[in-house]
Amino acid sequence: MLRRILSVVAGIITGSLAIAAIEMLGHYLYPLPAGMKSDDMEAMKEYIPNAPFMALFFVIIAYAFGALIAGFVSTKVANDGKNRYAIICGVIFVIITIVNLAMLPTPIWFWVLGILVWVLVIVGYRLAVNKKAI
Repeated sequence: MLRRILSVVAGIITGSLAIAAIEMLGHYLYPLPAGMKSDDMEAMKEYIPNAPFMALFFVIIAYAFGALIAGFVSTKVANDGKNRYAIICGVIFVIITIVNLAMLPTPIWFWVLGILVWVLVIVGYRLAVNKKAI
């Protein structure tokens, strides 16, 4: 039982770290306006509608990479071949994503991709159980 719980925790932690790393790359390539901080919600609300497409799309790329990593790691840690741990990670991340999306004025395409991309936890799961892929 402890291994199963740890598998979800490990998936969430590694997925979050992957998201943070890709988002940092995105901020490096598409920096925020001078003096703006990413934790200033009011400034972010003003920035997002005018942000470059790729600045926003890097978040989707980060979510996709995070989903793959979360699905893969949770499956490897659980070590029982079941996809439920990857799915639990995906559901948790979808909830977090929806909360974030509700706080910021993001475009519709961002909502759609931001939610759909979490099905990639299943790809991470499949990579983890596929003996030929690793």
